[in-house]
Amino acid sequence: MAKEPDDNHKLLVPGHWVERVEEVFHIVLGVFLLAIAAAALYFSVVRVFETVPFFPTGMIQAINDILFIIIILEILRTFVARYTDGVFQLQNFLIIGVIAAVRHILTVGASMTLAAGKTQDEFDRAVIELGVSSGIVVALVFAIFLSKASSSFQPKALERRANKAF
Repeated sequence: MAKEPDDNHKLLVPGHWVERVEEVFHIVLGVFLLAIAAAALYFSVVRVFETVPFFPTGMIQAINDILFIIIILEILRTFVARYTDGVFQLQNFLIIGVIAAVRHILTVGASMTLAAGKTQDEFDRAVIELGVSSGIVVALVFAIFLSKASSSFQPKALERRANKAF
C-alpha cells in the first residue's frame, strides 16, 4: 500500500516564497557578476595605458586580464543557463577550468621569460607548475570530449530502448 501524503503537515515557509527569494538572489548575483566583469574591463583598459613598458609587460598583463574577464563571463553564462534550464552545465565549468589553466600557463611562462635573475629552484618550480597546468588542460579537454561524446550517445541509447519496447 502506498503511503498517503499527510495534508496536516505544514511547512514553516511556503515553497513558492522560497522560489521567489531564490529568483531574487539569482537576479542580484547575475547583476553583480556583470558589474564585476565591467569593472575588470575598465581597470584592464586603464592598466594597459599606464603600464610602462607596454611591450612585453603591458601586453602580457592585457592578455591575462582579458582571460580573467572571459572567465567571469563564462561563469555568468553558466549562472544564466542554470537559472533558465534549472541545471548546471558540466561543459561550461570544464571550459572555465581550461581557460583558467591556460591563463596560469601564460602567466608562468611570461614570468619565466621576463625574470632574468631566477634561481635554479625558482626555475624548477616554474617548470613543474607549467607541467602540472598542462596536465590539467589535457585532462579537462579530455573531460569535455567525454562529456560531448556521452551527451551525443545518450539520445541514441534512449532511442534504441524505446524501439525495443515496441
